[in-house]
Amino acid sequence: MAYATLAALGAALLLFVWVGLRARSAPGDLDQYLTARNSQGAVTLGLSFLASGMGAWILFAPPEVGAFVGPVAVAGYALGAALPFLVLAWCGSAIRRRLPQGRSIGEYAQQRFGNGLRHWVSALSVLYMLCFITAELTAIGAITAMLSDIPGSRTVVGVAVTTLIYTAWGGLRASLATDRWQAWLLVGLLAIVAGVAVPTLPSSAFDNPLPAAPIGVSLSVALTLVIAVTAANLFHQGYWQRVWAAASDSALRRGAWIGGMATVLVVLLVGALGILAAASGKHLGQPPIPFFALLADAPGWLALPALLLALALVASSVDTLQNGIASLVATSRRGFSLSAARWVTVALMVPVVLVALQGLSVLRLFLIADLLCATAVVPVLLGLWNRMTPAAAVAGCVAGLIGAVLPGWMQTGSLAGSLLAASFPDSIPTLAPFLGALVTSTVVSMGWALARPAR
Repeated sequence: MAYATLAALGAALLLFVWVGLRARSAPGDLDQYLTARNSQGAVTLGLSFLASGMGAWILFAPPEVGAFVGPVAVAGYALGAALPFLVLAWCGSAIRRRLPQGRSIGEYAQQRFGNGLRHWVSALSVLYMLCFITAELTAIGAITAMLSDIPGSRTVVGVAVTTLIYTAWGGLRASLATDRWQAWLLVGLLAIVAGVAVPTLPSSAFDNPLPAAPIGVSLSVALTLVIAVTAANLFHQGYWQRVWAAASDSALRRGAWIGGMATVLVVLLVGALGILAAASGKHLGQPPIPFFALLADAPGWLALPALLLALALVASSVDTLQNGIASLVATSRRGFSLSAARWVTVALMVPVVLVALQGLSVLRLFLIADLLCATAVVPVLLGLWNRMTPAAAVAGCVAGLIGAVLPGWMQTGSLAGSLLAASFPDSIPTLAPFLGALVTSTVVSMGWALARPAR
């Protein structure tokens, strides 16, 4: 069985390499390597937004939220995962007009606010994407060990190497091409896993009351997830690349809506599976993993489709993140060559793989990166407003940092206590730091801009 599983995983990875290399960018063209400028239609963009935004995290987080908090929080998670695409659908045209030859969120920040804010925005983006890659590779290692006899380290290295082959060589076009395959794979495999596992549940799963926390708790969790996931994903350089990859403004809008709606449906489905697992009375594990608890009484052969689903989810997100990091680094200075961009992508993956092989939890680091993104997301997007100035943006970002620690300061009365609360010591997302960061950054940046004479 182990050999058959290994062969199936290897065949899937080789398929991704073949598809990616066939779609590679023209040799020597750095701009096409980084942006695939003005070349992609709405359907391709929609499938790419779906595949690149999904990752192995959907097999863990939404089912757990559904099992312990209930459907309101799952709906918040789904909205948070899709909202970045809808924001890009709304403001993408303005970004393309303001920066027609743009390639990264860093270039946008520099054009509006100067070098200082560009470096800060680029640093936040890279930090978030490195956390994302590490989490995804860690997850595929754990899932492989859980569902098969294959050591998880083999899958971690296999995914990292194969995605590097086609992203480092083929650029964004390679990632977009594989995203189409990976999107259909994840939809099909998720349907198979859900369609086989759900009928094995006892009838009580459908008759018992759904798990649900008090409405105040559910709304708090939902709002926290909306802010955290949306703010962080708006610093996802992979999404910004697709703004300029779109063939037209219309293609970008329709593609973003397709990706957003598909993302909502997928997250709601996996969240519902967690709710059903809890309602059925199954032992969810420690730590809880409701999605995989569903497979306990399912036919043994279902482990392979579930593992292939996880592989497609991880590969689709990792290749996008690799491209995004290469794009940010390559556009950080003039004269950066295509070869150098490729080698930077490879070099950055080495420490990520080493951390992923340790099997550590990166949730706390993820939450800190999410919070840092929440302190800056509104000032950065307000760059599309003509009254916004560099000073207002910087003031907003600084205010966001203060707002993130202010609730903890008010509660504990000490700076050390407030910093500890804003670092999520129990790896549990709490609303106060995110809400404080978002509100203060918005009020200060808008207030500062309005206080200045209109330009």
